[in-house]
Amino acid sequence: MSSSPPPPGVPPLEDSAKKGETLTLRQQIERHRKNAVCASCHARMDPMGFALENFDVIGRWRTRDEGGEIEPSAKLPNGAAFSGPQGLRDYLLSRPDEFVSATVSRLLTYALGRELDARDQPTIRRIMREAEAGGYRFQDLIVAIVNSAPFQMRQAQAKPKDRS
Repeated sequence: MSSSPPPPGVPPLEDSAKKGETLTLRQQIERHRKNAVCASCHARMDPMGFALENFDVIGRWRTRDEGGEIEPSAKLPNGAAFSGPQGLRDYLLSRPDEFVSATVSRLLTYALGRELDARDQPTIRRIMREAEAGGYRFQDLIVAIVNSAPFQMRQAQAKPKDRS
């Protein structure tokens, strides 16, 4: 999964449906998702965010946002439904291989400083096998990434020369 910017021409979220009416963030996103191009990405990423929406930007618990009551229920494209942080936690724990694979992929992307491609899949599987014995402890994932061939063989990017 890439964290690329939205495609050109994607409109920003609108704060209100009518003058004076404030929408919840969920309502704003649901309006945004009416555009089929936007919905194709948002259907995959929004459910996780909806489940965590009770947390504000600094992590405080809340039951309302500026537009009203927060509804933390979510449904994934595969049909799985859950509600709130505990529901999301239970869902992720029911799929440890998927969760670990996604975590390893993202960590490896950061470690290598580049997007991954199909050639990196054997490395991801190897890292997962190496960390499985320890119950996928975070430290084992990091050690396996650092010991991986792509990390060991990466080349530093050349810095641009100063032309002053």
